[in-house]
Amino acid sequence: MNPRNRRPRGERGTAAAELAVAAPVLMLIVMLTVAGGRLALAHGGVEQAAADAARSASIARTPEEASSNAAAAAAAGLANHLTCASTNVSVDTSGFALPVGTPAIVSVTVVCTVTLTDLGVPALPGQRAISATAVNALDTYRGRS
Repeated sequence: MNPRNRRPRGERGTAAAELAVAAPVLMLIVMLTVAGGRLALAHGGVEQAAADAARSASIARTPEEASSNAAAAAAAGLANHLTCASTNVSVDTSGFALPVGTPAIVSVTVVCTVTLTDLGVPALPGQRAISATAVNALDTYRGRS
């Protein structure tokens, strides 16, 4: 045996002790990375739901229809991506009051409160509200009520 590869007798078993100390720290780093990724995916899902809701609201003819279409589109979009403890969809339909021929927009804000344990990270307790706003143009020459 090569004498340079031998450890002194007092250092036997130190690799196992180092691993026992480092393993929990490495697991914590991995879990926090997974939690960050899951939150990023949740943000993406809420942003997509807001975009779908704004598009759905923009093709409606009345403010009431725009609000109901936006709420339905947001609920359908969120159901595809994540489970919300509570959901709030706010629709700004003030653009419908402008006369035909005037450029107008409709704005939709979607707020989804997610339970962090639902994201697959049991080490993170509590809830977090994730929100996104999307804006879509109304057809300038389409009739509005």
